Amino acid sequence: MSPLAWLLLPPALLAAVGLGASFYLTKRQPRTLFATPAEFGLEFEEVVFPAADGLALQGCWVPAAGSDRAVVILHGHGGSLDWDVQRAPFFNQAGYNVFLFDFRAHARSRGWLATFGYLERNDVLGAVSFLKSRGMRRIGLLGFSYGGIAAMLAAPGCPDIHAVVSDGGPARVRSAIAGRLVEAGLPPWFGTVLAWLTISATSIRLGTNLLRYEPVRRVGGIAPCPALFIHGELDRYLPDFDELFAAAGEPKEAWRLPGVEHTKASEAHPEAYYRRVVGFFDRYL
Repeated sequence: MSPLAWLLLPPALLAAVGLGASFYLTKRQPRTLFATPAEFGLEFEEVVFPAADGLALQGCWVPAAGSDRAVVILHGHGGSLDWDVQRAPFFNQAGYNVFLFDFRAHARSRGWLATFGYLERNDVLGAVSFLKSRGMRRIGLLGFSYGGIAAMLAAPGCPDIHAVVSDGGPARVRSAIAGRLVEAGLPPWFGTVLAWLTISATSIRLGTNLLRYEPVRRVGGIAPCPALFIHGELDRYLPDFDELFAAAGEPKEAWRLPGVEHTKASEAHPEAYYRRVVGFFDRYL
């Protein structure tokens, strides 16, 4: 092998690793859980609606008679609306219509590429448009992790969103990827490098700079829409929570939970969780 080839080999290997990780994390996610609101005694309707960019998405509408307030529940990466159906009764019983849907490239919805919130913001805006067509006048978002990212990217500049709750929504996708890799057993330094490579490769594939769409850069635009940030202090996906909260505008609230891991607040403290979140929506919707 020539000296030039030896010099080019390490960058080529790094590029290949980053590209492979990018394809793995952005690939289509199949449905792995099957559930419906009927299991909780709720009436519901399966609907198909367009994202803001026209992609067909599938959702689940749980009506509350006589109410023009709605909560949109946004699932995490690799999940589907099935994972969050169990949450619908808490909001429905409090007088809220509930809307759940599968993000693009997830479960029932169309699409083959997950994009860390960059295109998923269009999914959220499409859901808001659907709710307006059903007569909803006050709309809140409850996003978990990946769903929190989408909520934080969709809310700025959208006057039809009136309250945002982000439960474990990462400040930076690269921090979240690094945390996930460390959980998988990789050394922290390698997780950080691989996260950068993944974001770089995905940016090239999408033809945009995903670093410009990090929630920490966009969250300030949510104001004056109120936002609640829920953070488990053992959350490896969100080590930079303080930066995220500081970047948000007023009105804002933070709920920090010692000893709680990523998006596990509702499991660790279920009664307090729904009391806090429903109370937040009651104040602003």
